[in-house]
Amino acid sequence: MTNKDFTHFDAGGNAIMVDVSAKEVTTRTAVAKGEITISGETLQAIRGGTAKKGDVLGVARIAGIMAAKRTADIIPLCHPLTFDKVSIDFTIIEDEPRIEALCSVKLSGKTGAEMEALTGVTAALLTIYDMCKALDRAMLIGNIRLWEKTGGKSGHFKRAVL
Repeated sequence: MTNKDFTHFDAGGNAIMVDVSAKEVTTRTAVAKGEITISGETLQAIRGGTAKKGDVLGVARIAGIMAAKRTADIIPLCHPLTFDKVSIDFTIIEDEPRIEALCSVKLSGKTGAEMEALTGVTAALLTIYDMCKALDRAMLIGNIRLWEKTGGKSGHFKRAVL
C-alpha cells in the first residue's frame, strides 16, 4: 500500500483534510454499535434508578448525541457536519449482563456519518462507565463497530451478522 491509497495523506506523505468540494451532496446515514459488560448489581442500579449519579442511560444518551455533534473537534481530520438527526438507543441484556448502545446519524452532505456514529456510541458507553464506576470498576467496554452505512460514493454497507 502507498500513501495514494489513503485519502488523508498527500503525495508527500503529509496528513491532510480531504477536499470534498467536488463531491455531490447525498443523504448519508450511519449506525454504530458497542456494548458494556457490567455486574448484575450495577445493572439493577441502572434499571432501578438507584445509581448515585442519577439517570445513567438518560445522561449517556445526551453525552452520545453531544459527542457525535463534536466529532470534528476530537478526530483531527474530520469535517464539521450539520446533522438532520442523531439518536442513541440502549438494549439491556439481563442474562449476560450487559448494555448494548446504538448510535444512528443522518445528514445531507458531501462526507461523513461513520465517524460521528462511532464517536457517539463510544461516548455513551464511556458515560455509563463514569456514572457507575463507584459500583463496578470491572466494567468492560468493547465490540464497538460500524453496523451500517448508506450514501456517498461507496454506497451501502451492512455488517454481516456473526
